[in-house]
Amino acid sequence: MELSTLTRPELIFPELPGSDQASALLAFSERMVEQGIVSSARALHEKLLERENLCSTGVGNGVAIPHCKVKKLDRVIIAVAILQEAVEFGASDGRLVRLLFLVLSPEKSPAAHLKSLAAISKWIQADGHVERILEQPDRESILNLLRQPTPPIDVGVT
Repeated sequence: MELSTLTRPELIFPELPGSDQASALLAFSERMVEQGIVSSARALHEKLLERENLCSTGVGNGVAIPHCKVKKLDRVIIAVAILQEAVEFGASDGRLVRLLFLVLSPEKSPAAHLKSLAAISKWIQADGHVERILEQPDRESILNLLRQPTPPIDVGVT
C-alpha cells in the first residue's frame, strides 16, 4: 500500500504548531475541520485524546500515529504533520515526537484501519525515511517522499 494514495497535498502540514501532545492534536483536529474531513475539531480532539489515554500512539524514532474511527467517512484518510517543536508522546523509546501520521477510518472498516497502520509502520521503519521527511520544505516534497516504495522489512523469520 502506497501511503500517498491515502492522503493528498492539503492533508500535509509541514509546520504544525503545538507545545505538547494535547495542543498538537487540537491543531491537527482543527486542520481536519478546515479541510472538510470532520465537522467538529472538539469531537475529533476528544477521540484522539481518549485513544492516547488507552495507550500512547508514540511508536518511537520521533513518530506518533494518532488514530481513531470516525462516523461518515467512506474511506481511510491519512494526514501528515511535522511539528514545529518536538513534543512528549509517551513513546516507548522515550524520544520526543516531531512527525505525526493521523489515521481516520470509517467505523465499519477495521481491516482497512489496521492495514493503514501497518503500512505507516512499515514506511517509517525503512532506512532514512523519518529523517528525510523531516527535512522536506513543503507539502509536495513530503508527498513525493511518501510515493517512494518501501523495501520489504526483514523480520528475521525464514
